[in-house]
Amino acid sequence: MYTSFFNFKCSPFQLTPDPEFLYLSREHRKALTYLNYGIPQNAGFILITGEIGAGKTTIIRNIIKGLKEGVRLAFIKNTQVTSEQLIAMINEDFGIETKGRDKIQMLRDLSDFLIAEYARGGKCMLIIDESQNLSASLLEEVRLLSNLETAKAKLLQIILVGQPELKRTLNRPDLRQLKQRISISCHINPLTRGEIEGYIFHRLTVAGNRDAVIFGNGTMDLIYNYSRGLPRLINIICDYLLLSAFTEEKRDISADLVHEVIGDLDTENAYWHDEVSHKYADSAGTVEAATVSAGDGGTGLQSQGISQEEKRDILYKLSLLENLFATAIDKLSFVASITESKKLEARFNEIFNEIESLKERVTEFERPPLEEIESDIKKKKNFWGRIFN
Repeated sequence: MYTSFFNFKCSPFQLTPDPEFLYLSREHRKALTYLNYGIPQNAGFILITGEIGAGKTTIIRNIIKGLKEGVRLAFIKNTQVTSEQLIAMINEDFGIETKGRDKIQMLRDLSDFLIAEYARGGKCMLIIDESQNLSASLLEEVRLLSNLETAKAKLLQIILVGQPELKRTLNRPDLRQLKQRISISCHINPLTRGEIEGYIFHRLTVAGNRDAVIFGNGTMDLIYNYSRGLPRLINIICDYLLLSAFTEEKRDISADLVHEVIGDLDTENAYWHDEVSHKYADSAGTVEAATVSAGDGGTGLQSQGISQEEKRDILYKLSLLENLFATAIDKLSFVASITESKKLEARFNEIFNEIESLKERVTEFERPPLEEIESDIKKKKNFWGRIFN
C-alpha cells in the first residue's frame, strides 16, 4: 500500500522469513557460524533454539539457499503430527513414494534411499522447524533415524529448530540419549538496543530506500522497549508506523506516533508479553529482587497500584528467571548423579509451575476495565478510518 509513496521496491517489514533481509546481528552471525561449521562436518544433530520471532526460520532459509548441489533436503514445518505422519512427510520431501505404505515399509524405503544417496556421493539432511511441538516419543523416533549410518558416516544429518521449551523437553531423563547426540547447540537471543537501528535501516536499505523516514528522538528506545529486541515484533511495529505515516502523508516518525501505533495494534498488550530470554538483562540479583516483589503470588499487585510498565517488567523478569533455571538444569545434568539430577529436576519443575502461576495472576491485573476497551475500540476505528476514507 505504501511502497510507492516511500519509493520501496518491496515491503521492508514483511513477516515472511526472506533470507534476503537477514540482518547479521551478533546472535544471528553466531548461529550461522555454528551451522556453517556443523553442516560440512556432517554433525549428527544440530540444535537451534530461540524465542518466537527471533529469526530462527530466516536463518534456516538462508542455510537452505546456500546448500551445495547434491544435498537432498527434507524440510518439515508441520510438527503437530503422529509418528506415521512424520515419517510420511519426511519420505515425501525426499521424493520417496508413500501411497499405500505402512510405517515399517516407509522406514525401510527411507533406509534404502539414504544408502543409495550415500553410495553415489550425495548427502541427506532433515530440518524440523517448530520442533518444540514434538512429543518426547516423537523426538525419540527422530533419534532412531540417526541410527541409519555406516561404519564411517551418518547417512542423515538432522537439524532441530524450536522455541526454548524444546531445550526443557530435551532435559527429560528419557531423552538423555538424544541430548548426548547433539553435537552443536545454539540459542538465538533477541537484538540488543544498539542493534535495533542497524536492523531497521538494513531492512529499509534492502527494500530500496534507507532514508524513507526520519526517526525522531526516543523512537528507537520505544521500539526496543515494546519489541524486547524480537525481529518479528520490530517488523510489526515498523510496518504500522510506515502505514500510519503514509496515511498522514509525512516522513517523520515521532514518539507520539509510536505510542499511538502500539495502542492501535493491541489494546491488551498481548504482543508485548511474549517470554523473552534476554542475555543482556540485568544481573541475577536484579532478577532475584523482582522475584521477591512478585513472590506473594500476585495477590497485592492491584492494591499497590503497580503501573503497566512495572507489570511488564515483572513478567519479563519472571521469564528470565525461568530461562536461568532451564540453563541450570542443562548444566547439572552433566555433573550430578542420576538420583540427585532427578531430585533437582523435580524441584525445578515445581519452580517452573510457580513461575507460570505468577505470570497468570499478574496478567489478570492487566486486563483493562470495560470503559478503557470501549475507548480503545473507538480509537482503532479512527485509525482505520483515516486509512480507508
